[in-house]
Amino acid sequence: MSTFTAPEQVPFGTDNFADNPEPRCPCMLLLDRSASMAGAPIRELNAGLATFRNELLTDSLAMKRVEVAVVSFGPVRIETEFYTAPNFVPPVLDAGGDTPMGEAIQQGIAMVQQRKDIYKSSGILSYRPWIFMITDGAPTDAWQTAAQLVHEGEAQKSFAFFAVGVQGARMDILSQLSTREPLKLQGFKFREMFLWLSRSMRSVSQSTPGATVPLASPAGWAEV
Repeated sequence: MSTFTAPEQVPFGTDNFADNPEPRCPCMLLLDRSASMAGAPIRELNAGLATFRNELLTDSLAMKRVEVAVVSFGPVRIETEFYTAPNFVPPVLDAGGDTPMGEAIQQGIAMVQQRKDIYKSSGILSYRPWIFMITDGAPTDAWQTAAQLVHEGEAQKSFAFFAVGVQGARMDILSQLSTREPLKLQGFKFREMFLWLSRSMRSVSQSTPGATVPLASPAGWAEV
């Protein structure tokens, strides 16, 4: 009688630094799944997430270096910790609830800092993390503390924060949250947006940690 042996598990949240000591490029996705995202927006967002992973898998270096984590909000939920593309399973988001954007941003920033601490203690070099938020509404919680943390983090070059507004988003609030000009999505071009994001991550991952990388224009998916 044969004995079944369970495969060795990848340590939760570490993605095996011993086997893959490449520098890491963390990308935190903050995704709005509030009730107003129901229908076409959430379907296109889910399809875009799958595209994002598939695109990273086409680049042998990016698939070793880019790590993706997802926090959704409505309410705030950690969908996945940081994993490289081969181990990243895109969540299938369902719409419902309010828009606790401030809490989600604080959660994302805390997870990015924890991840950077793990890299440091493990002797792994890292790139400046990206925090990429997508929302179609206005925050239903206090967001001023989150805005302060974003501004401080940008000033200290702790991370780069990007905000994308889907139709209905309060762009005026997003421009106060982010030091970078928030981008407005054209229709539901989530796939095009995630293609741009994957190509940006690939460009960053092929550079030297700490170097400034010119990014392609978002004109194909954003109103600029």
